Amino acid sequence: METYWIDHVLGSAESGVTLPKISEIQKLCESAKEILEQEASVVSIQTPVTVVGDLHGQLYDLLELFKIGGMCPDSRYLFLGDYVDRGHHSVETILLLLCLKVKFPSLVTLIRGNHETRQITQVYGFYDECLRKFNGSSEVWTLVTSLFDCLPVSVVIEDASAFALHAGLSPTLTTLDQIRSIDRQREV
Repeated sequence: METYWIDHVLGSAESGVTLPKISEIQKLCESAKEILEQEASVVSIQTPVTVVGDLHGQLYDLLELFKIGGMCPDSRYLFLGDYVDRGHHSVETILLLLCLKVKFPSLVTLIRGNHETRQITQVYGFYDECLRKFNGSSEVWTLVTSLFDCLPVSVVIEDASAFALHAGLSPTLTTLDQIRSIDRQREV
């Protein structure tokens, strides 16, 4: 797959100056969705890995994290959800993460948090941010929230014998096989 457009989008997201065109965002979301649909509900990854919690649209915190921890392909990252809402740069934050996922699919793991839903993003700011940044259009919000439906729900970090997810589990889920059998590709 050619990655020149990913590098362009990545450069735009990192600089925080200009947003990519909606057509570029659509390509990015389609590419990321293809990758995510192939991943299991419980993804297995190896160490070393840097585990990152809620970003909530804090682009500059994410960029600082990359300065400290290194950028892909030199580092591996697990992001535990809540990429959008609350912060002022949710669009740029999620686009940067999606670019990295497409460019380095085995080095970047994204899982679903409670803010990766249509309902929550309409209440806590991502929807409104998309409208502001794209001249009243909700197309980017629709593209991204559709992609959220494909995010895995948890991770097993093999070398560390660790299990990671965004929040709690139902008490009825007592095995990894039960979590693996969840049909996650839907609005939750």
